[in-house]
Amino acid sequence: MLKSYFLAFVPIFVAVDAIGMIPVFMALTNGMQKSQKDKLIKESTLTALFVAIAFLWVGKLVFLWLGITIDDFLVAGGAILFIISIKDLLSYGKAARVPDETLGVVPLAVPLIVGPAVLTTSLILVNSFGFYPTVASIVLNILLCGVILRFSGFLSKILGEAGSHTLSKIFNLLLGAIGVMLMRRGLQAILAGWFSS
Repeated sequence: MLKSYFLAFVPIFVAVDAIGMIPVFMALTNGMQKSQKDKLIKESTLTALFVAIAFLWVGKLVFLWLGITIDDFLVAGGAILFIISIKDLLSYGKAARVPDETLGVVPLAVPLIVGPAVLTTSLILVNSFGFYPTVASIVLNILLCGVILRFSGFLSKILGEAGSHTLSKIFNLLLGAIGVMLMRRGLQAILAGWFSS
C-alpha cells in the first residue's frame, strides 16, 4: 500500500521540479513585497491543484472517447517526458516572464508547476497505481512546491544559482529515464498483444 504511494510520489516530484523553479520564481517576483509573493504562491498553488486533479477526470473521458489504450498513452507519454527532459537538460532553465495580474495562474501555476510532464505522468500513474495514490502524490508535491517557493529566498542563498541549476538538471535526467521506461513498458505490452493474437 505505502509502496504504491511512494512510487506515485517520485515521478510527480521529478515532473514538478520545485527546486528548479526557485531561480524562475525569484526572477518573476523580483521587486515584489513579501505579502505579494505570499499571495502569489497561494494563488498559484490552488490553481495548480485544481488543474491537475480536474485533468485526471477529463483525461480519462478523452481516452474512452478516442479509444486510446493505456499502452498507447505509455508510449506517447513516455516520449513526451523524454523530449521535455532533453529540452530542459539542453537549456539553462525555464524562461522568466514579466510579472502581471495573471502571474499566479500563468505562467506559475500552468505551465511551470503543472505542465505537460505533470499532466502526462498523472494519467499514467492513475492507471498504474490507482486514483488515491496519484491524487495524494499530486497534492503533496504541489503543496511541497508551494512551501519551497515560500522559502525560495533562503534556499536560493544556500544552494546558490549553480546548485539550483545542477539539482534541476539531475531531476530532468531522472525524468528522461522515466520516459524511456514508460515507452519500453508500453511497447512491450503492444508487441505482446500483437504476437498473442
